[in-house]
Amino acid sequence: MASTPEELTVNYTEDGIDIVKELDKVILTKGAWTTIIFRFQEWNRGKEEYGQEKYTIRRFQKRNGEYQAKSKFNISSKDQAKAVISALQGWVGDD
Repeated sequence: MASTPEELTVNYTEDGIDIVKELDKVILTKGAWTTIIFRFQEWNRGKEEYGQEKYTIRRFQKRNGEYQAKSKFNISSKDQAKAVISALQGWVGDD
């Protein structure tokens, strides 16, 4: 398990294949509760290639010196990501 936010990842390897490949991450908050947004791709076994970029926001809680995943929200496409961005910009504005 990870003991720092920088060590947290969504990478997942199975049978020598990177099933989930992390492309980037941004740590939104740090502390006992840490929030990170990840950009990643998933391996498509049928096509033998990586699919489109996806995004996930994950919350982790630090207990006994290690982070444990507590919740997640997956954004399944660029269109959905743009809709989330648009809604947030409408609420928050350009302060």
